[in-house]
Amino acid sequence: MASFSFGSGNAAKLARLPLYGLGRLVTLVVPRSERWVFGCGAGIADGPLAVWDDAAARGIQAVWLTSSDAEAREAERRGIPAVPKLSWRGFWATARARVAVVAFGFGDVNPYAVTGAFVAQLWHGIPLKRIGLDAPEVSRSAFLPNSRSVRALLRWMYRRSAQRIGVIPAASHLVRGRLESAFGISHEKVAVTGEPRADVLSHGDAPSRRARARALVGSLVPEARGDRRLVLYAPTWRNGDPDPGVPRPEEWNRILALLERHDATLVIRSHRLGEGEYAPPERTDRVALMGAGVLADINLALPAFDAIVTDYSSLVYDSALVPLPAFFLAPDIDDYARRRGFYGEYADITGGDAARSWAELLPEIDEALGDAGALERRTERARELSRRVHDFRDGHNTDRVLDEVLARIGKAHR
Repeated sequence: MASFSFGSGNAAKLARLPLYGLGRLVTLVVPRSERWVFGCGAGIADGPLAVWDDAAARGIQAVWLTSSDAEAREAERRGIPAVPKLSWRGFWATARARVAVVAFGFGDVNPYAVTGAFVAQLWHGIPLKRIGLDAPEVSRSAFLPNSRSVRALLRWMYRRSAQRIGVIPAASHLVRGRLESAFGISHEKVAVTGEPRADVLSHGDAPSRRARARALVGSLVPEARGDRRLVLYAPTWRNGDPDPGVPRPEEWNRILALLERHDATLVIRSHRLGEGEYAPPERTDRVALMGAGVLADINLALPAFDAIVTDYSSLVYDSALVPLPAFFLAPDIDDYARRRGFYGEYADITGGDAARSWAELLPEIDEALGDAGALERRTERARELSRRVHDFRDGHNTDRVLDEVLARIGKAHR
């Protein structure tokens, strides 16, 4: 079920404006220490966790700000000092922090006390669909939804808030331009270092990455154990709207037949902000769910898969590092392009063969899984995409980002 939309989120943000004002008064008078705070909308995961591990190895004192009891338990399991981000302790930790490391927004830490900290905004993927100031959806509000004044206010708030970012890493110079535009920030605030979240896809050699990922997925999803081929389906978020990619009963039957024919399992990774209702009409071990509640960081698992099916998700760029042959299911492409839009041409990513339905898509998958040459052509397309958007594939993105932060706050490099 959908759990979040820009409209509801922006309306809530407007209602909390007095709290932001009070927080700003506190940060004007409270001195900041040398401690750091970390947070991540996806949990104890993603780029902030990669930077946390590197920062801890360098002796940087920090605390993680958690959003739930489950997050707190995961932090304890990992030996990470943590406090609830919306508690008084979370407010105080953020108000005193020299550096705040986030991946989704200032709400990853205590949002009322961020001003004055150096913010390392790691973001959470290379943008394919338009984000931030480039996306009309960002300024929608459930409060007076047709008001141009409210939309203008929200865009002003977003742009002003983004000025607090100290640095944001980019995977390449191509991506750098997208981030500058989306956040409305200067060229100097975007550093081409590679993304910390992608380092896991470059550590070690390909066979060892695949073995680790297969073991991880098998431990989480019983249907994925053994030697079956694994196909990942990862649709993106529809801003609170139903997912049009959910198969109909007759489509499920064709999907299951294809999976049986190629001895494969379809692992479904719905977006964490809007879980789709993916339920085959009959019980089967050919389909498995692996949402964010099962595995917070999907990049850890990507080398386990033999192919990926997606629509407009930035995961296609991460999967290109593996590289995974990609298939595209875009049933709402016209509406999505109008409401959200893309950086560049969508056809440049898909090769012009995005399917409008499962009925169109399944023959493509059937051909590739049955023909090594067809599969290799899609794999080579993934390699080419990776070369276009990733300037670094050496597993040291995190080191470069941390060095960049330390240099910008006046600390010596390692």
